Amino acid sequence: MSISIQDFVQSLRNSQQFTSLTKITRGIERETLRVLPRGELSSHPHYKSLGSALTHGQITTDYAENLLEFITPVSDSPETAIAQLEDIQKFVLSEIDDELLWPLSMPCFVDDANKIPLAQYGKSNIGTMKTVYRQGLKNRYGSMMQVIAGIHFNFSFPDSFWQTLKDLEANQQKMQDYKSDKYFALLRNYKRFCWLIPYLYGSSPAVCPSFLQGRKSSLPFEKSSSGYVYLPYATSLRMSDLGYTNNAQSSLYICYNSLENYLKQVEKAMGVSSDEFEKIGIKKDGQYQQLNSNVLQIENELYSPVRPKRVTQSGEKPSHALAQRGVEYIEVRALDVNPFSATGISIEQVKFLDIFLTYCALTQSPTLDCDTQNQFEKNMNEVVVRGRDPELTLHDFGQDKTISQWGQEIFVDMQPIAELLDEANGGSDYQDVLHAELEKILDAKLTPSAKILSSVVEQGQSLTKTALAMAAEYKSELLAKDYQFYSEKHFVDSALASHAEQASIEAKDTLNFDNFLADYFSS
Repeated sequence: MSISIQDFVQSLRNSQQFTSLTKITRGIERETLRVLPRGELSSHPHYKSLGSALTHGQITTDYAENLLEFITPVSDSPETAIAQLEDIQKFVLSEIDDELLWPLSMPCFVDDANKIPLAQYGKSNIGTMKTVYRQGLKNRYGSMMQVIAGIHFNFSFPDSFWQTLKDLEANQQKMQDYKSDKYFALLRNYKRFCWLIPYLYGSSPAVCPSFLQGRKSSLPFEKSSSGYVYLPYATSLRMSDLGYTNNAQSSLYICYNSLENYLKQVEKAMGVSSDEFEKIGIKKDGQYQQLNSNVLQIENELYSPVRPKRVTQSGEKPSHALAQRGVEYIEVRALDVNPFSATGISIEQVKFLDIFLTYCALTQSPTLDCDTQNQFEKNMNEVVVRGRDPELTLHDFGQDKTISQWGQEIFVDMQPIAELLDEANGGSDYQDVLHAELEKILDAKLTPSAKILSSVVEQGQSLTKTALAMAAEYKSELLAKDYQFYSEKHFVDSALASHAEQASIEAKDTLNFDNFLADYFSS
């Protein structure tokens, strides 16, 4: 049985579970490069005072030593999540000398990609595995692609939300199975509508020419008077073939029709050998070059704008956690770093994502065949390279629609959800956010990508100088703030505890790395 958004909204409004809408939880992961004041990558290793990158719960590294990642805990308050992110960045900025946090997704000037230092996680087997995985990424795709930064937004509904919907549908499934099915329905709708994310929030229409490092690209780049390469209608080059993608995965079809099928296809993908990656070899002169020669070394290498997730236990693979305990939350991965926000994501974005993802959960979600899913992915690819082109049309189940036409349809459908969230939380924030984002649908010049290109192309400004000025301003702004949620002592104590935890992990290892890796993949 399926119900309409209007039916569910009315049912929830009249139920005892109305407060469940105040219990939506979110977690934010923000990536950012450490850079010098003149705009070059920092060569300083991960600062010891920030803690162990292996075990610290809030401050770690991604691909490189100088690519930081900040992680907020799960929170049911958008304001708290942003405050936590501000506190984390305040502490980091106080510990990294005169360095700055780069406020863009695409990297700053990099004279030699081979000089980008791989992230180090200590001498334990799990730490070594993390570094070898990154060595494999470097050998497969090059380092430049790996120092692109983004925002990952983790989102989940409380059980009371699902229980209300389950009761309304008179569904007899176990709650775990029901939630997984409903999260996959959300994922399918996300695939259908996710072109909205780069259109509204894409902030990487131009890049420093050093990013190309002599590589050829099929994209028809133009060059600004200030020397930056760009596409006139691009929204998010980060999400294009130029950015964080994996062409070797193009032959893999990962379906989102059910958790069971998804896991089967991920497992199959993990076993697909790659002739190209076999040429790299597993070891060279006794040193690991990659974890294996498959299309995916591990599940994390599966690039996707969204993922079903479940918190894993120590040593547990993500797919095993999903298979055993079902989907717990989803991870949105299509967000560029917002250069107009000190934290890389604004409170308004968080609230719009609340509306959008609730809409994806409640609107009708038919299963997708290969052709339809590929078409939705093509929509996304079109929007990231030419989303502001007034001639662009997208395809929705056989219908051709312009951005303006389809966008307005979606926003009309999201209006009752924004009203409901405002009723539950008080105020008019959600409706205000929806109205502000609709203005971008009606006028592409209001999008962040358009504003950036106006500065770089029309005004001839230096993207690097602009970004450095923003970074310096944000550093001053955050350092001047008082801690809101945490304290300096919290971060100092967390750093010390993380180093102790890393030492404990290293002391407990009994296998050599070869045997550890064999055991990991055999399980």
